[in-house]
Amino acid sequence: MTAIHNDFDPALVRRLDRAGPRYTSYPTADRFGESFRETSYRVAAARRNTGGVQRPLGLYVHLPFCRDVCFYCACNKIVTRDASKSARYLHYLGREIELQAALFQPDTRVSHMHLGGGTPTYYDVAQLASLVGRIGRHFDMSKDGQYSIEIDPRTLEAGTFQALRDMGFNRASLGVQDFDPEVQVAIHRVQSEERVARAVEEARSAGFRSVNLDLIYGLPRQTLETFDSTLAKVERIRPDRIALYNYAHMPTLFKPQRRIAEGDLPASSEKLKLLERAIERLSSAGYVYIGMDHFALPEDDLAVAQRQGRLNRNFQGYSTCADSDLVGLGVSAIGSIGATYSQNHRGLDAYYECLDRRQLPVLRGIELTADDLVRRAVIHRLMCNFSVSVEAVEAAYLIDFRSYFERELEELRVFEDEQMLTLDDGWISVMPRGRFVIRSICMAFDKHLKDGRATGRYSKVI
Repeated sequence: MTAIHNDFDPALVRRLDRAGPRYTSYPTADRFGESFRETSYRVAAARRNTGGVQRPLGLYVHLPFCRDVCFYCACNKIVTRDASKSARYLHYLGREIELQAALFQPDTRVSHMHLGGGTPTYYDVAQLASLVGRIGRHFDMSKDGQYSIEIDPRTLEAGTFQALRDMGFNRASLGVQDFDPEVQVAIHRVQSEERVARAVEEARSAGFRSVNLDLIYGLPRQTLETFDSTLAKVERIRPDRIALYNYAHMPTLFKPQRRIAEGDLPASSEKLKLLERAIERLSSAGYVYIGMDHFALPEDDLAVAQRQGRLNRNFQGYSTCADSDLVGLGVSAIGSIGATYSQNHRGLDAYYECLDRRQLPVLRGIELTADDLVRRAVIHRLMCNFSVSVEAVEAAYLIDFRSYFERELEELRVFEDEQMLTLDDGWISVMPRGRFVIRSICMAFDKHLKDGRATGRYSKVI
């Protein structure tokens, strides 16, 4: 795939920039309702166990604990150094693992698993090995599966990556955000280039197939010059993948962000320059723009899957895994079984109370309608492949695409007029210059947004 940095038009992107979902799911999580609880979840699981060929299972395990707070963070986390609290959590997580696995008997084959947080490496190697062992006793873990873990380089001890590899993990994502010392102090996350580079090298030596670095643009005290220096350091480390996120300052929703001085944040025009510089540098360094803030080396599985039309999108972002059911384990974890989404309780007390009663800790969810399913298919194809085959959607969902999406196709004309996409008899194709506002393009197909639901909880596209 060719570099696309010359197609980035800051003025056009600024004009089309607006708040909207990231579409790791459709409908998005803010549409979930509390009428969907444990009984609904059990019904969805029972449906999966009847009839024809079953989709593979994936696991998402949420480990919410952190030793320190990062001021930019919008994750569901618990900051503590009390080891008894985190140990108690593992005990209850084990109960949920047992309850969940029982629902999917006799076929509990798992093709992929992701440990997120919080900071999964808050736990030491022995605790993580115990957790993975417990999962393996209740689920049938594929020997050639994709098993990934989020890592804070500041928490690593010697030999951690080899121990994780021995547990079966083969992909890692390391939080970096920025290498500039002033920016790191402003976001309360200090770590050196040397520590990150050493961690990446240790992961590769241990046999990890892919290593990702997370970066954020738009952080306090970040300038074009300092960010350019960060990008140069990332290029030297040369991770397989890079996630480049837009910092969304929403202090009314996320309390830690109140400790960031708004006067230290770069202006919106400066943020666009930061993004443009990143696109230029990473493209020149040989990275492929996957979409939605993600870059990968051409030989990485993510880039290969996109070229082959196999790329998928789920609650963890872009994925090379085939479409599958997902079991969410832990507080706030989100799952997807059949045509349903569900989310666990967000607080420890409610989570523990349910498990004390031998109940699944499902707080809310949604059962997708036929309309939701067809719109999800269109949105995810746009997000993953930047194109949609009209004929394929019509055949899969038995609709007349042009009449079903008459209003949506009309909304897309503004993007067509700006040469950001093309509409012809058989395809919707997003052009390189339109890929940077793919969220805005997808929003045309979001019926829930059109029904008047507020967008104030969403971040801007750029």
